[in-house]
Amino acid sequence: MKPLKTLLFFSLLASFAQAQQSTWIWYPGDFEINLANKMQNRRTERGSYLLPFWKMDAHYVVMNFHKTVTLSQAEEVDFFVEGEIANVQVSGKNLGNPHKFIVPAGKQTIAIKVYSQATVPAIFIKGKTIVSDGSWKVTNEDKEWIDETGKASDGSGTVWMQAGSWDLNNPLVKPSAFKLPTTLHKPTDLKREGNTLFADFGKETFGFLTLRGVKGSGKINIYYGESKEEALSITDTETTDLVEINTNTPKDTTMLLSKAFRFVNIVPSGNVNIENVEMQYEYAEVVDKGSFRCNDDLINRIYDVSKYTMHLNTREFFIDGIKRDRWVWSGDAYQSYLMNYYLFFDSPTVTRTLLALRGKDPVTAHLNTIMDYTFYWFLGIYDYYLYTGDKAFIQQLYPRMQSLMEFCLARRNKNGLMQGLAGDWVFIDWADGLSKKGEVSFEQLLLCRSLETMAICADLANDKTSSTNYLRLHKDLKIKLFNWYWNNQKQALVHSRVDGKQTDNVTRYANMFGIFFNYFNEAQKQGVKKNVLLNDKIQKITTPYMRFYELEALCAMGEQPYVLNEMKQYWGDMLKLGATSFWEEYNPQKSGAEHYAMYGRKFGKSLCHAWGASPIYLLGKYYLGVKPTSAGYQTYEVEPTLGGLEWMEGEVPTPHGNVTMKMSKTNLTLKTPTNGKGTLVLKSKNKPTVSNATVTDKGNGRYELTLNPNSEYNVSF
Repeated sequence: MKPLKTLLFFSLLASFAQAQQSTWIWYPGDFEINLANKMQNRRTERGSYLLPFWKMDAHYVVMNFHKTVTLSQAEEVDFFVEGEIANVQVSGKNLGNPHKFIVPAGKQTIAIKVYSQATVPAIFIKGKTIVSDGSWKVTNEDKEWIDETGKASDGSGTVWMQAGSWDLNNPLVKPSAFKLPTTLHKPTDLKREGNTLFADFGKETFGFLTLRGVKGSGKINIYYGESKEEALSITDTETTDLVEINTNTPKDTTMLLSKAFRFVNIVPSGNVNIENVEMQYEYAEVVDKGSFRCNDDLINRIYDVSKYTMHLNTREFFIDGIKRDRWVWSGDAYQSYLMNYYLFFDSPTVTRTLLALRGKDPVTAHLNTIMDYTFYWFLGIYDYYLYTGDKAFIQQLYPRMQSLMEFCLARRNKNGLMQGLAGDWVFIDWADGLSKKGEVSFEQLLLCRSLETMAICADLANDKTSSTNYLRLHKDLKIKLFNWYWNNQKQALVHSRVDGKQTDNVTRYANMFGIFFNYFNEAQKQGVKKNVLLNDKIQKITTPYMRFYELEALCAMGEQPYVLNEMKQYWGDMLKLGATSFWEEYNPQKSGAEHYAMYGRKFGKSLCHAWGASPIYLLGKYYLGVKPTSAGYQTYEVEPTLGGLEWMEGEVPTPHGNVTMKMSKTNLTLKTPTNGKGTLVLKSKNKPTVSNATVTDKGNGRYELTLNPNSEYNVSF
């Protein structure tokens, strides 16, 4: 199958169901790439810009839009363009760049060429029957088109369209002008000492600081802090602003760049006076669809702060943290995708992030330069299809998946294993003394799952030959993984091989992933559980990033009571220390302001990091127990587990509506979505009873019953 070089996706367009709905159209993926570039180049530290250190692609500057229509009568259309130069042709006749033009009756060809260096070339057309939508062809002048049936002219691809969560259907608002909305927030406490103001906004927040009624002549130094200590530090504060004032008439001043903070220390010099301080809170318009509540108030607080953390880090894309780095990191984004499926179920943010991360061909480096982050990108696609069933997106992304996988496979060593090469960052986790030398088992495990993903997606793209090859590579690597890394004495996968020999070191990483990838047999699972996951002699994990996976592996092994206690200790201790959003890293051995230090800097740690919100995922998937078992929740499983709770209730979103439940030790009420066939799995000493379904005894205290769409069940234990 020939890799598709051009049109892969029409992102953020109106859906096919919206007949005669005009929208801005552009070369697929270019808007996402351009928007990500703008967002990721807004990071500052002490007034200096810090730019990403990986390759960033750009939009194509010349675009040719094309459509053939057959009209019974002439039609006038309105024409809008985003670009520096545009030219409209109707059946070969040049019309220049008109605001309106006539398309004569009969069969006519409309061709519009746009040049734009600064912004993504885009057009908007609105007529009675002629509208800008996914039926248009487009090329970047590499002479490959997509036709109106959705097929490339060589038959190699189809158009993907998505109804975006943003309003890009207004011809008067050009795509380049898109901004997230804001709303006014005032500080919960404002203290004055002379001309100096110290504002506390009550919790971690993000947006644009506004100084009200500024008057006088001089400078205003602004020191932001996620902690009070940081805002007061002045010399070590990481985020600052400097404003010069010269006015006798009071005026308002809003900072040009958004910032993350809770506390703001405003220090004027000269004779400057400031009446008040406010902020414009910036947010993405995503809506909570999932929920969780239980009898434990601490767990409820952990869930609520996790939600807030997730909201703060959901912006144009899923980003890592709102103070530092404000970049799109693939490893961070992968966890956000999973949390998203249990809170927002917002597909556009997932697909935008996948597109922005992938960029364009040719591939010359790993995503974010990190080997494991490339593999997380593939894993994100695996889960996206499982949760949404969006086959069209997978088909369109597949050629870019192919070229990225070809890059990875070409970097294997003589043993067919991944090993860090020049320019590669083997990350895994922030952990003291963690070896990245040799052939690390964790990287092989991620590649193994990525090849499994490629086989599935090749099938969806009707590329049977490649599917067979990817599946063979997956199976071969899985055999090597267990032949070369499994240690019977340690009952675990060792961390690495150096010079063809196993090292003695056992870490949690590959072992816990092997659990929820279901790569171990039952005996191996029990061995890993005892000798790794519940073994305090194995190096502990201190980042919420990898605690996410560690606790998932334990939940998958039925250790929900243990995990509940771990959540209360780990996340609960952050709350005791005053956290209003969850942190990049938490080490209970530290104290006081030591908690804010990282990377050799006193306030280097992010106190609002997306990967800190993992309780959303754990509580939705492993306590409420809802998960898809086939693409798009066509089949799904509900296996609720109180795990030490007295009662719990909540909702888990699916493409067909929510699974809604409330469970106590004696009763379960459950409402199913409008589509999909579910299976309720219960573990009970006594056979459960339900009036409108048949309960099947599976043995060993396991019972199942079939869940029909749009139905309610009341189960007694």
